[in-house]
Amino acid sequence: MLGIHELWLFVISGLLLNITPGPDTAYIVGRSVQIGWRGGAAAALGISAGCLVHVFAAAIGLSALLAASSVAFTAVKWIGAAYLLYTGIAMLLSRAASLAPDAAIEKRALSLRQVFWQGVLTNALNPKVALFFLAFLPQFVDAEAPGKALAFVALGLVFIGTGTVWNLGMAAFAAKAAGRIRQSGEALLWINRLLGGVFVYLGVRVAMLQTR
Repeated sequence: MLGIHELWLFVISGLLLNITPGPDTAYIVGRSVQIGWRGGAAAALGISAGCLVHVFAAAIGLSALLAASSVAFTAVKWIGAAYLLYTGIAMLLSRAASLAPDAAIEKRALSLRQVFWQGVLTNALNPKVALFFLAFLPQFVDAEAPGKALAFVALGLVFIGTGTVWNLGMAAFAAKAAGRIRQSGEALLWINRLLGGVFVYLGVRVAMLQTR
């Protein structure tokens, strides 16, 4: 159907890729510990939304353009790196008072929006993710399929769906295991700084990324 082949292998590969610890895992777990289940869920949904951008980009050919055009690739690379570095440095310079439990409760709605959009932009502005989908999805679509774009979208939704379920479960587990940590403003401060370090690391990695 749609020219998709070996769907079972795609699902298994996607699950293995989703459960492999990485920066996304660190971000979701960190936000779950810091804010609770809702924070972890917002992070997970944000990351999934960012992936969705790349799925549709791959389907309509933008990822191929990004891979082929050094100018477009460089522009996206530096925009993404600048965002990640700015966010990471801001988190590293955060103070304990702004992360106290009472303040977090008062600003919960704003915090959840920030967590979600940080997750979205972290993936959407990362050209490495675009290249990953461009390389991974075509392996499971027949070269002669008439509707390859639709097949890419279908596979992307399957990948994102399984990943979202895994990430939400991971967020729930991390939030439940970290109830006491959230009562400590000092602990929240260091968790925020740890996440800031992850963002800075990602920013440096994106800045050093090459198309080939």
